[in-house]
Amino acid sequence: GLPLRFRADSFSALYGCVTGFLWLVTTLFSPEYFYHARSRSLNRYWLFNLLTLGAVMGVFFSAGFRTTFLFFEVMSLTSYALVAHDESPAALRAAETYLAIAIIGGLAVLMGMLLLQQRAGTLEFAKLYEICGGLRDKSPFYLPGGLMIAGFGAKAGMYPLHIWLPKAHPVAPAPASALLSGILTKTGVFGVAAVSCNIFPGDHKFGAALLVFSAVTMLLGAALGVFSNDLKRTLACSSVSQIGFILAGVAMQVLMGDHNGFAVRGTTLHMLNHSLLKLVLFLAAGVVYMNRHELELEKIRGFGRGKPLFLFIFLMAALGICGVPFWNGYVSKTLLQASIAEGIDFYRGLPLESILRLLNTTFSFTGLLTVAYMTKLFAVLFVERGEMTVKEGYHISRRSAAALAASAALLPLMGCFPAVMEALAGANENISGHAVSYFAWGKLGGTVISVAAGVGIYFFFKVYAVLWPEWLDLENLVYRPSLRHITRFAAFLARVTASLPDALTRHMLRAAIFLAYMAASLPDALTRSLRPRQEEPAVIFSLNLLLVGAGLCIAILYVFSQAYQP
Repeated sequence: GLPLRFRADSFSALYGCVTGFLWLVTTLFSPEYFYHARSRSLNRYWLFNLLTLGAVMGVFFSAGFRTTFLFFEVMSLTSYALVAHDESPAALRAAETYLAIAIIGGLAVLMGMLLLQQRAGTLEFAKLYEICGGLRDKSPFYLPGGLMIAGFGAKAGMYPLHIWLPKAHPVAPAPASALLSGILTKTGVFGVAAVSCNIFPGDHKFGAALLVFSAVTMLLGAALGVFSNDLKRTLACSSVSQIGFILAGVAMQVLMGDHNGFAVRGTTLHMLNHSLLKLVLFLAAGVVYMNRHELELEKIRGFGRGKPLFLFIFLMAALGICGVPFWNGYVSKTLLQASIAEGIDFYRGLPLESILRLLNTTFSFTGLLTVAYMTKLFAVLFVERGEMTVKEGYHISRRSAAALAASAALLPLMGCFPAVMEALAGANENISGHAVSYFAWGKLGGTVISVAAGVGIYFFFKVYAVLWPEWLDLENLVYRPSLRHITRFAAFLARVTASLPDALTRHMLRAAIFLAYMAASLPDALTRSLRPRQEEPAVIFSLNLLLVGAGLCIAILYVFSQAYQP
């Protein structure tokens, strides 16, 4: 009774092709990288690499949250092996963080799915859109939607669960980093978009909340990138920032309802562009590592000097991610900013107008920071001089060079034909929204000024030491201590429960089952009895939450009493 359901719409077809392309290029690059990086356990890497590919395809072609969740969890498990591949202490710790975030996020998605099934009666995307699309009051879906957004957002790298990205990328092999950043984060974005656009279209409160998280994500990631002194960590922080741009597009889709043409096209294209850009950038970082065996900026100075092909590869991706005209990133960022401008006009005179104006300012300032940290990387690799510390010289095979050069050449080619890119974003879809003049003088001049301002920020922060304080780390400052205290409290409860008589434990379990049944049936009964009076939804919610919490606490006590061995 729980079938897997798949569909192949234009987005799924597009991202199926993108996934296949990224796996192809990283597979061509991997043998040379692992040979020069002196990696081991390659059979294990290839096994989990292919399992991850299958799981990712399952996510993108799923037709409902049940299928999405199954493949999402498989992907989390198989991709853990890619992060932990080197088996160094840093890699194992980063993989531990990655897996913990994945498990907690998966549990949040599962709880949200159970609540959503209860309240909507289905988990299929098309049916959810039909049921929820016309509802004026979507408050009953805020709790399941919030849980699912938290779970999918953790995989996407959304603040405050972005902590795995800056730690997993520097220690993972470069081909795995390209897949983690280019594709696996997009499965999280896919989940966020599926929840937002199928359940909450036109909901102002949900859209505004998602806007806040997206703005913090894009700004924080860019700031961390400016203050980073590691090549792959800088690119990882950049991924956090670019995911913030994409989530802002998803939020604009929610807010604009049927007038979401710019937001739909901008979100889809920025996902596509970010996948291609990070493929080229992380594999370029892999070229640096397999030659220097270093990623710290101080130790890789001048690596790219005298290497015209490497210069071309890196420069194409850098210009694309900075949103320079005639490169692919410019098209998607222009569409996203057009959607924000359209939203400002749409909500003129309402409180949302101020939020959107603030988002627009954050969007522009984050673009300046993007130029700043990419200028830093370019200057370190190609402008400044450093000592060659590797005896083997410069290694890159013809096959790897051809794969990287072809991927890099796509970026300006796509940027020169925005109409083709828009066709990719809206193929076979009825998307509203008028045309954008991408190459109008006003837009081009504003972009040039922004790029110049970003270069100026780089010269102001021209330091390669880590300026971000080490103690300001959410994982070590908040998450790990909190988990440690929760575990100690759970152990204490286990000791207390283990000391109780077996008969009392059985009664507690029966009470938990009774309370769970009551909690499941009470909201509908109360809703029917209070239908003439709709002024007490908070009371109903509070009663429901109290009963669920009581049942959950008793169930936890029972589980610990059975599992704990004093």
